[in-house]
Amino acid sequence: MPTPVISPREADVLALLGEHLSNAEIAARLFISVRTVESHTSSLLRKLALPDRRALSRRAVELARAERPRTAPALPAPLTEFVGRERERAALEVLLSDHRQVTAVGPGGVGKTRLALAVAAAAAGGFADGVWFVDLAPVTGPDRVAAAVAAVLGVGEQPGQGLDEAVCAALSERRALLVLDNCEQVREGVAPFLERLLAACPEVRVLATSRARLLVPFERVFPVPPLSRDGGGSSEAVALFLERATAAAGVAPDPALRDGIAAVCERLDGMALAIELAAARWPTLGLDGLRAGLSDQLRILAGGPRADDRHRSVRAVLDWSHELLEPADRALLRRVSAFVLPFTAGAAVAVAGFAPLDAGAVADGLGRLAEQSLLTAVPSAHGTRYRALETIRQYGAEQLDGAGESARVRGRHLDWCLSGADGLARAADEERQPREGGWQSGFDALAEELRTALAWAAERPERRPDARRLALGLAGLAFDRQLLGEAQQRLEQAATLADGSPGDGSSNSGRPDGASPAETSFADASPTDAADALREAARVAGCRRLGDDMYRLHRAAAAAALDAGDPAGAARDLAAAATVAHRFSSTFARLPAAAEVTALLARARELSDGSPAASAALALAEAAVLADAYGSVQGSPDNTARETVGYAERAVGLARRAGDPVAESAALDALSGAHSWAGEPFAAAGAARRRVELLAPAQRTPGTAHEQVDALAMAAATAIGVGELDPARQWGRQLAEHPLTAEVGHHATSWLLVADAFAGQEEDVLAGGARFLRAWEQGGRPRSFSLGPAAAAVAMVHGLRGDDGARASWLAVVGRAGTEEEHRHGYGAVFDATVLLHRGEAAAALERISPAPEEVWKWVSWVWLHWYAAVRVEASVLSGHPEARERLAGARATVAGNPVAVAQLDRAQALLDGDPARVRATAAAFAAAGCRYQSARSLRLAGAAGGD
Repeated sequence: MPTPVISPREADVLALLGEHLSNAEIAARLFISVRTVESHTSSLLRKLALPDRRALSRRAVELARAERPRTAPALPAPLTEFVGRERERAALEVLLSDHRQVTAVGPGGVGKTRLALAVAAAAAGGFADGVWFVDLAPVTGPDRVAAAVAAVLGVGEQPGQGLDEAVCAALSERRALLVLDNCEQVREGVAPFLERLLAACPEVRVLATSRARLLVPFERVFPVPPLSRDGGGSSEAVALFLERATAAAGVAPDPALRDGIAAVCERLDGMALAIELAAARWPTLGLDGLRAGLSDQLRILAGGPRADDRHRSVRAVLDWSHELLEPADRALLRRVSAFVLPFTAGAAVAVAGFAPLDAGAVADGLGRLAEQSLLTAVPSAHGTRYRALETIRQYGAEQLDGAGESARVRGRHLDWCLSGADGLARAADEERQPREGGWQSGFDALAEELRTALAWAAERPERRPDARRLALGLAGLAFDRQLLGEAQQRLEQAATLADGSPGDGSSNSGRPDGASPAETSFADASPTDAADALREAARVAGCRRLGDDMYRLHRAAAAAALDAGDPAGAARDLAAAATVAHRFSSTFARLPAAAEVTALLARARELSDGSPAASAALALAEAAVLADAYGSVQGSPDNTARETVGYAERAVGLARRAGDPVAESAALDALSGAHSWAGEPFAAAGAARRRVELLAPAQRTPGTAHEQVDALAMAAATAIGVGELDPARQWGRQLAEHPLTAEVGHHATSWLLVADAFAGQEEDVLAGGARFLRAWEQGGRPRSFSLGPAAAAVAMVHGLRGDDGARASWLAVVGRAGTEEEHRHGYGAVFDATVLLHRGEAAAALERISPAPEEVWKWVSWVWLHWYAAVRVEASVLSGHPEARERLAGARATVAGNPVAVAQLDRAQALLDGDPARVRATAAAFAAAGCRYQSARSLRLAGAAGGD
C-alpha cells in the first residue's frame, strides 16, 4: 500500500492536533482560518484512513515519538576518536543488558567516561525513550542530584513533590537509559536517588561512572582497567598515543619508534589521560624528551602500595605537564579551575585576568592549554567554550590553593557570577515571558557556577553580603525558571545569611562575636531582611502547594521580625500562618491543632499596631479561623453563613484600604467561599471575578503568581456554577496557559474540562482529557477537589458518546482523583444523571440524583447547586414523578439568573405541559448560553414529544 503524501501544511496541522489544540487554537498558531484547519483535518482523516479527530491526535503522538532520535539525544559528542577497549565495551554492554544498574569504577583518568559514552551510544537502539547523559561533576551537593537529572530530562517540579519523586513519576513507564557521570563526589545523594528510581521505574537502566562503588542494592560493578599494553607496539595503549600524537603534530610518529612509545605507555600504566597528555607533548619533545621528563616525575612518586600506582601515574604526568608550561599558562590553568562548567574567553578574562595575565594573555593562553590537552575547546552557538576534564580541574584547584590565590580568584568568580545573575534578571524582566524567552538558556549555562560561587561565599563572613545578594538573585531566577524548590531553598538561605548565621536556614545563631546584623548583611540591608526573605519563601511554598512549609515559614518570619524589632510585621506573619492553616488546609501533610492556630491569632492581636496592613491580615485570619470562611470545616459549627459573609466583607474592606492587591484577593476568596456556603452562587462568582480583574495588572512574583492561579481556578469554577460557560472557558484557558501550571497539566486543565463538558465541546474534552491523564499520572495520581470533577466530566462525555469502556476507565480515575462522597452526592450525581437522561433512562437518572439539594448541601452548595437542581427536575418530569411540578416550581427560585439552568427548567416545564414548540424554543436559549449539547437535546426531545 503506498504511503500517503502529506503536505507541509497538513503536517503542521497534524503536529498541533497531537498537542490537543482546538481548531481555533491551531488556526491562531498557523495564521490560517478555522475553515482551512477543518479542511486539512478532513484531508488527514482521509489520507491516513482514520475514523475521527481523536485517532488523528494519537497518530500525531506516535509519529512524533517514531521520529525522535533513537541514538542518545543528550549524549556529548567527543571531539576525538574513541580508541580500543573492544573487550571492555563488549563486556560492559553484556553486563548492562543483564542488569539494571551498572557502575563503571576506576581511578580518575582511566577512561571511564569515554567508555560509558561509547557503550551508551551502542545501546541506544534498545531504549525507545532515549539515552540521557547527566554530568554530576558540577553538582554542588548531594541534595542536587535529582535536580541535575530533572534538568536533563526536562522534568519540572510537581506540587507537593520533590524533584526526585517527579523524576521517578516521569520515568515510571518509560524504557530509558540514564548515564550518570562522575558520581564519586555526590555518592551520598546518588545512592538513595537510584534506590528510589530503580524501584519506581522498572524499564529504566542506569550506567554510572565513579571512582568508588555506589553501594546500592541493584548495583553491578564493572572495574575499568587501564588500556591494554599487550602486543607492545600494536597494543591499545600505543594506538591511543599514536592517534593523539598524530592529531597534535599533523604527522604520524615513525613506526620504528613504536617499541619506545610502548615503553612510555607501560611506564604510564596504560592510563588514558596520562597517555593523552604525554602525546600532546610529542611535537615539541619527541620520544627522548618524553622518556626523560616522565622518568624524573615517576621516580619522585615511586614507592607505596601498587594499588596507588595508576593514580600516581596520572599525577606524575599532570605535574610534568604543569612544569613544562610557561609561568603565565600555569597561572591561567589554576585560575580557570574556578569554573565548573564550560566557559568563554571573556569569562576567563573576568576571573583570571590579573597580573601576570592581561586579556590578550588569557586568550592566547587558552589556546596553548587546549593544544596541550589540558583544556578542551568546545564550539557552541555562542562561540567557543573551554572546559577541563574533572581530573585536570581538580588538579588546577590544588595548584590554586598552593599558590595562595584561591580567595582572590574565587572572589573574582563570585563577582562575575553576581554580574551574570543581574544580567539574567534584567533579561527575564524585559521578556516578561518566563517560559518562552531566550534568557533560560543563559541561566542553564550559568546556574551551577552561581551555586558553586554561593556555596563558597556563604562560608566566608567577609563575603556573606555578596552571598546573600546572590542567593536572592538565584531565588528569583529559579522561580522564573520554574525551579520552585530551589527558589524556596535560596530564599531560606538568604534569610540565614541576612541574620549572619552559617547554617542552611534552620538556625538564627552563629552571628560572629561582636558583629551586628548590619555588619553581616550587605550595606543597604535592613534589620527585617531575614523576615522578608522568609515571607517570600512562604509564598513560593504556596506555589508548590506545601501547606506545612507555608505555615512554618510564616512563623519563622514572625520570629525574625520580632528579633529585628518589628512587632507589627510579626503580627502580620502570625496572622498569615493562621490563615494558611485554614485556607490551604488540603495542602498540609499534618494540620496544626486548632488550639495552636487560635493561639497564633491571639498573639497576632497582641502584637498588632493597628496599621492598615496589620488590621487587614488580622481580619482575614479571623474570617478564616473564627468563621471558617474557606470551608475547611475547622471553625465553630455555631457560626452562621451570614456571619461568615460579614467577617469576609470586613477583611475585603480592610485589605482594599491597605492597598495590597494580593491581600485583597485572598480576602475576596474568603468572601466567595462565604457566599457559596450562604447559597449565593452569583455573589460567589462575582467575588471570584473581581480577584481576576484585580490581579491582572500585577507584576509576576511568587505571591501574585500563586494568587493568580487560585483566582483563575475559582473564577472558572464559580462561573460554571452560575451557567456562565463562555467566561468559565476563557478563565479555564488562562489557567491552563499560566506559567505556574506548565508542569501540572491536570490541575491546569481541570476546570476547563468541566466547562467544555457542560458546553458540549466533545472534541476539546477528549483532547484535554488526554493531557489531564498524562499529567495526573506523571504527578503521582494525586487527589484534589478539582481533579475528581474533571475526570468525571470526561467520563460523562464518553458516556454521551456511547463509549462505555472509556467511561468506565475514567470513572476509575474519578475514584482515585476525587473523594467518594463528593462524587456520590455532588458532581457525580449531576454527570451520571445527565448520561442516564441522554440514554432515556429517566427513572435511573432520578434515582441517582434523588436527594433534595438541601439534603446534600455540603457537596452541592459551591459549584453544583444549579446543575443539580435542574437535572433533578428534568429527571422528575421525564420519569413521571408525582411531585415533578412542585419540584420545578421550587427550583425556579434557586436557579434564577443561570441561563443554562433556567433553560433546562423551561424545557422541563414545556415537557410537563406537553408543548413540543416550547421545548424546541429552548434550543436557542441553550445555544445563546454556549451550551451546544443541551441545545441539540432540546431538538431531540421536541421531536420525541411530537414536534417536527
